[in-house]
Amino acid sequence: METRPAERVFSNGDVYSGQLKGTLPHGKGKYAWPDGIIYEGDWEEGKISGRGKLMWSSGAKYEGDFSGGYLHGFGTLTSPDGSVYAGAWRMNVRHGLGRKEYCNSDVYDGSWREGLQDGSGSYSWYNGNRFIGNWKKGKMSGRGVMSWANGDLFNGFWLNGLRHGSGVYKYADGGFYFGTWSRGLKDGSGVFYPAGSKHPSLKKWHRHFGYDDTGNFLLSHNSTINIDDLRTSKAVSRSLSELTTTSGLTRTSERYPDDYWSTSDPPRDFMHHGPSSKSARSVDSGQSEIRDKNPIVFEREYMQGVLIKERIMSSIDMSHRARPLNLTKEVTVSACVSFLGGKWNHYLMLNLQLGIRYTVGKITPVPPREVRASDFSERARIMMFFPRNGSQYTPPHKSIDFDWKDYCPMVFRNLREMFKLDAADYMMSICGDDGLREISSPGKSGSIFYLSHDDRFVIKTLKRSELKVLLRMLPRYYEHVGDYENTLITKFFGVHRIKLKWGKKVRFVVMGNMFCTELKIHRRYDLKGSTQGRYTEKNKIGEKTTLKDLDLAYEFHMDKLLREALFKQIILDCSFLESLQILDYSLLLGLHFRAPDPLTDILEPPNEMSDQESDSVGSVDVNLPREPSIPPKGLLMVTHEPNSVNTAPGPHIRGSTLRAFSVGEKEVDLILPGTARLRVQLGVNMPAQAHHKLGQDNEESGTVELFEVYDVVVYMGIIDILQEYNMKKKVEHTCKSMKYDPMTISAIEPTLYSKRFIDFLLKVFPEKA
Repeated sequence: METRPAERVFSNGDVYSGQLKGTLPHGKGKYAWPDGIIYEGDWEEGKISGRGKLMWSSGAKYEGDFSGGYLHGFGTLTSPDGSVYAGAWRMNVRHGLGRKEYCNSDVYDGSWREGLQDGSGSYSWYNGNRFIGNWKKGKMSGRGVMSWANGDLFNGFWLNGLRHGSGVYKYADGGFYFGTWSRGLKDGSGVFYPAGSKHPSLKKWHRHFGYDDTGNFLLSHNSTINIDDLRTSKAVSRSLSELTTTSGLTRTSERYPDDYWSTSDPPRDFMHHGPSSKSARSVDSGQSEIRDKNPIVFEREYMQGVLIKERIMSSIDMSHRARPLNLTKEVTVSACVSFLGGKWNHYLMLNLQLGIRYTVGKITPVPPREVRASDFSERARIMMFFPRNGSQYTPPHKSIDFDWKDYCPMVFRNLREMFKLDAADYMMSICGDDGLREISSPGKSGSIFYLSHDDRFVIKTLKRSELKVLLRMLPRYYEHVGDYENTLITKFFGVHRIKLKWGKKVRFVVMGNMFCTELKIHRRYDLKGSTQGRYTEKNKIGEKTTLKDLDLAYEFHMDKLLREALFKQIILDCSFLESLQILDYSLLLGLHFRAPDPLTDILEPPNEMSDQESDSVGSVDVNLPREPSIPPKGLLMVTHEPNSVNTAPGPHIRGSTLRAFSVGEKEVDLILPGTARLRVQLGVNMPAQAHHKLGQDNEESGTVELFEVYDVVVYMGIIDILQEYNMKKKVEHTCKSMKYDPMTISAIEPTLYSKRFIDFLLKVFPEKA
């Protein structure tokens, strides 16, 4: 059917003039709505498709590509406030490469996804500040460089618009701080180099992050938008409401696709999490610390932006000690040497994922039932061969041929349900595309440890002797964790074995990660109650080192009822282990420190943003002398409110909400001002006060502990429960007793081990005076 020029007036007042195909607009045409919306351009069988111009009564204007009634392709949108976006669209949403010039003269150049900055991009503020790096869902996330107009510069990692992870802060006068940040604040260990002191080379970081050795930005070809690139770039994304129907544009189309950065929507990401927040200001605590040519450097430790410990050293000493900061995502590297080597170790992880996916998929459809004695027997196994090219029952894979064995599948299926683990979530966590990461072992076992990508699960290789102990104790373990939902003993979720084609057998156990929390764990301790050899050499201590009994410089004071619940369960768990003749177990203790109260008197609150500032994503304060104020109380316990905290099964899986004496013996939540509200469970989110023991720093002259009392959040559990008091341990006890005090060594009779373990913890967690 041929097109013909015509003009139509619809009963609702709409007017179309242009080419028609039958009764539908087709070709060139102009459509006007009674409320002032006008479209002029290409049509295809009643829908806007091709090139055209759309004008709203509000003053907004879009000129560019359309498809099927959507803004789709390349186009330029001018908003009523004067902001202009030129770039790629898909179905009414900015998606792909694009440049937005805001009404306050801010400019973003880079990648968009679903209408938000996502991918690589550069944001320049009207006041001269600039960020080049990675974005996710409209916030700075990943690697990036923030440059302030006053000459300061931060090169490192970001998360949700805040500095988070390792990084380097360069001050305008030439000073540097190498360290780690958490939620925008310095948190952890670092080194401050005043101007004029010798510091590690920055060349590789400069080049990687896109600026030269003097700190000047070098714009790559991706830093500015090329119109031809935009015209040919593929758009990707989602659909909004259709702009046209057979009778024209819908009235809802007046809400043109532009997400204003106002005080009520996207700007809050920047006001509270991004470069305009006080935590992203140019002056870190430390800029005014020392400004002369003195070649002294400072080893420091921060907690939530507050300096708590400092050691003064010469820059010459530090030049021999300092290692370049590893600006990679926080993926720890195993200290263990795998017998397989790098490539084969990768195959091992793939085999493990394939096997667990097969086992869980096979056992999950089986109707639920109580476990029987036969479920613990030698015959309770699932075995399967996984050839590389696949089989009738197994998929092809990119690893090597292997045999798979799953032990006591019905028992562990019921344990996972007891721990409220969803089978699909369990498989996705361990077997998802993100894979597993290898982590360092805190002990001398030589075991290899893997961590799931979401930090919920730890997978450990087992010795054959440990596997036998676990299978022997499994009926009693099943009974114990069924009777005591608050048990502190390691949660086991599965036991597996891989046999590689040359005969090597590797055994694994899947456990819960006791340190899966949104809070940063500042200290880790492995406590046995023994003293012989239970210390860590100072030159081997890193930020994530697991310390030992003699390294513990604190004792912890808890609420009366919390402490009672803790030791009631510790005694029950130790009695269980003692009855099985188990020893060498330890309390894995993790501490999250909150900033000390004394600092609230010397820290000023951040200035309130004016209305004008809050309307702009570009207001980055570069003149304030301090980081955000610390809340007047680091921790606060309140009555438990189930609707205020996430009580769904999470990383800690199971356990009742504890009662606290300080809130009238009611169930309790823990509030961390400015961070979170958490449910208090045994070994999880437990509040305490850490009292620093005097004289602990004498071994390292020049180190100053600035505070004696800290608020802490405690995480703990009993681990390493697979060592029996066998003949080997009896011989070890006899030999070491000839040289050392028998009560100071680890290998002692299980009853004595249990008593010593509990007595030691009673000193670590003493009753309040």
